[in-house]
Amino acid sequence: MEITTLSILLMLLLFAILGSGVWIAIALGAVGFVAIVAKISTPPGAILATSVWQASASWDLTALPMFVLMGDILFRTRLSEDMFEGLAPWLQKLPGRLLHVNVVGSTIFAAVSGSSAATCATIGRISLAELKKRGYDDALSLGTLAGSGTIGLMIPPSIILIVYAAATEQSVARLFIAGVVPGLLLALLFMGYIIVWALLNRDRMPPPEPARSFANRMKATRRLIPIMLLIFGVIGSIYAGFASATEAAAVGVFLALLLSWRTGTLTWENVKGALLSSTKTSCMIAFILAGAAFLTTAMGFTGIPRALAEWISSFNLSQAMLLVALTLFFILLGCFLDGISMVVLTTSIIMPLVEKAGFDLIWFGIYIVLVVEMAQITPPVGFNLYVLQSMTGRNILQLGLYALPLFLLMVLAVVLLAVFPDIALWLPRTMLEG
Repeated sequence: MEITTLSILLMLLLFAILGSGVWIAIALGAVGFVAIVAKISTPPGAILATSVWQASASWDLTALPMFVLMGDILFRTRLSEDMFEGLAPWLQKLPGRLLHVNVVGSTIFAAVSGSSAATCATIGRISLAELKKRGYDDALSLGTLAGSGTIGLMIPPSIILIVYAAATEQSVARLFIAGVVPGLLLALLFMGYIIVWALLNRDRMPPPEPARSFANRMKATRRLIPIMLLIFGVIGSIYAGFASATEAAAVGVFLALLLSWRTGTLTWENVKGALLSSTKTSCMIAFILAGAAFLTTAMGFTGIPRALAEWISSFNLSQAMLLVALTLFFILLGCFLDGISMVVLTTSIIMPLVEKAGFDLIWFGIYIVLVVEMAQITPPVGFNLYVLQSMTGRNILQLGLYALPLFLLMVLAVVLLAVFPDIALWLPRTMLEG
């Protein structure tokens, strides 16, 4: 069977299985099984055992369940309330005023969460009710929260960057450092949009709140100290070279438990809920990675990735055109798959092509996360939209429309990242090589 025919049949089989509602991990494994049986005589069972073990034995992955647990513990604290009260006095002078809490709060929580959905849910739990009570525009409140929540995928400790590092054998620490500037760039773009909207729609803004004294603002800022210490303990230890990503994750869990105890939310019910939730999430990710590892090995035996890379290379596409094609491909894929599934599913196929095109794999990791962020706010499978739908009861297509301006700003960020690669590469080069 020709490679082209086999690749088309395998792709159709994958989408047919996914469309039937079968778990993603099982779908990946099933397609890998068919690929091996169709192309080689080696027993699939032996390949399955070897590939799954190799994928599961990655040291980088040990940080993943710890960061997931840290985020689940913090989700059950009063962190969102403290962040709103600590940030609000300082943001009231900016055009758009308290709408910026969505962006700044999401950026701060992203530094201790690693998850887009968790960031969106935690910040939205307090900010949406407060913004509505004060009379802020509903569409802008929901749209900025949906978009800002995606920053949780970029700002370290990003779970999806850990997955990408394991799938491509890249340094987790280097990827974490590379994600800082692009994450801050997104936050600035979103805040810029809020400022422009507020200046153009002054009649839709609520009246300003009474000014607060400097002493009053400083008193409110004290509520941010615990989360800032947590960020310093986790991210600072990695950047300073004191701890690996795994060690920093363990520190983060300890500090999260300490913060939970300090705020009076360290109850048995909360601890049990965090452990169960993080176990389910970590097992889900590990299961998907195992299925993807088997499919990756199977694809290697069939020669499809190499043949596909050679086929696309025959078109002599420039790097810019290749990026446009890949961006459209990921946006389309994001309409049907979650971010982690997108990364593990595509790395085996596109990595030979990416390496042949001469892209830096650290830079490409940041690029792929940025594109996956866009998928978080695109119906019908936009995870942030589902989170907001569960919180507000709004139609998911309506929420997607509210988030459209933020989606377009992410497209702009992709363009900036492509034109200026040092947005992602300057900081790791400076910190690790300088």
